[in-house]
Amino acid sequence: MRNNMQWLAIALGGALGSVLRFAAVGYLTPLLNYRFPLGTFVVNLLGSFLIGVAYVLLVEKTSVPVEYRLFFITGVLGGFTTFSAFSLEILQLGQEGHLLNAFAYAASSVVLGLLMAFAGMALTQKFF
Repeated sequence: MRNNMQWLAIALGGALGSVLRFAAVGYLTPLLNYRFPLGTFVVNLLGSFLIGVAYVLLVEKTSVPVEYRLFFITGVLGGFTTFSAFSLEILQLGQEGHLLNAFAYAASSVVLGLLMAFAGMALTQKFF
């Protein structure tokens, strides 16, 4: 039963985070006439800040039930931006003394992510 509540917490938080991201991007991006993805930029930075706050408050400083942590960190912030989870994982690797792994993870994720998006677009454009 507890496992089902964890899945539900993540699902509900994810839905809320996704709606918040959609609203923020829809509001902020047109402010610069679509010349810069301001909404996504702000969401990624805000999400990264909030996941740092949430990690300290919900994991390090308190003993709230796991469902609350999953709702907010994995659900809301995961739905709001996966960039926040990416940022936290890099920081955790660094704090654990794995600086080379942190750098490799950050650099390879960005570079390979761009290459994979390019490959997906190129292949799809070629066949469709």
